[in-house]
Amino acid sequence: MAEQTPLSNLAAGARDTVPMMVGAVPFAIIYGALVAAGPMALWHGQLMSATVFAGSSQFIALGLVASHAGLLVIWLTTFIVNLRHMLYAANLLPHVAHLPARWRWLLAALLTDETFAVMTGFYSRHPRAPLGHWYFLGSAGGMYVNWNIWTMIGLLFGAAFPGVQSLGLDFAMAATFITIVVPLLASLPRLAAAVAAGALAHLCHDLPYNLGLLAAVLVGIVVGMALARLRAGSRAAQEDAA
Repeated sequence: MAEQTPLSNLAAGARDTVPMMVGAVPFAIIYGALVAAGPMALWHGQLMSATVFAGSSQFIALGLVASHAGLLVIWLTTFIVNLRHMLYAANLLPHVAHLPARWRWLLAALLTDETFAVMTGFYSRHPRAPLGHWYFLGSAGGMYVNWNIWTMIGLLFGAAFPGVQSLGLDFAMAATFITIVVPLLASLPRLAAAVAAGALAHLCHDLPYNLGLLAAVLVGIVVGMALARLRAGSRAAQEDAA
């Protein structure tokens, strides 16, 4: 087995996130095209990708800017949409709690839906990986560079191809998530969490500000954790009885 080094883990994290990067490409191009066709300056769109780095919030902010919403409304709306990242961070915290603050802040700033999916799979296979934070950085950093490069491409060519956002290419993001998540549903708690979250997201998709998505995430976590604890308690009782 090859020796584990920070560089090898960094490269492995980026490599294992390539499918997610590919799925994000049309999403970033469409975002750049929308900025080019809207009231914002091109550099505003690039700056948002570099500092906000949250696709769904960026799209929502664009729509609010185009509708001349107030700054407070934009901030509050994007804050609500991004609340799910607090749940992601809470889930991953046990694996990074030992790291210095500079590492935790960096990884938190770069955490996205895609990297959360990748890191959930990684930590399920390697719960005590001593260099797991380098793998984390490779995944998150790779997504960051990828998103910003393709945002720039979308900005530069958005004006020349104004119909790119109407091609339905954003479905690639959903398809990519499906291929990543499905292999992780190997246990009953995870499967039940996914079913509960998916059902609630469908039922509540008309709620404003993506509140249905946030509610689905919360319900999925509660269902998954409850079943996981029930299974753990059942196993402990069986072991005691034996």
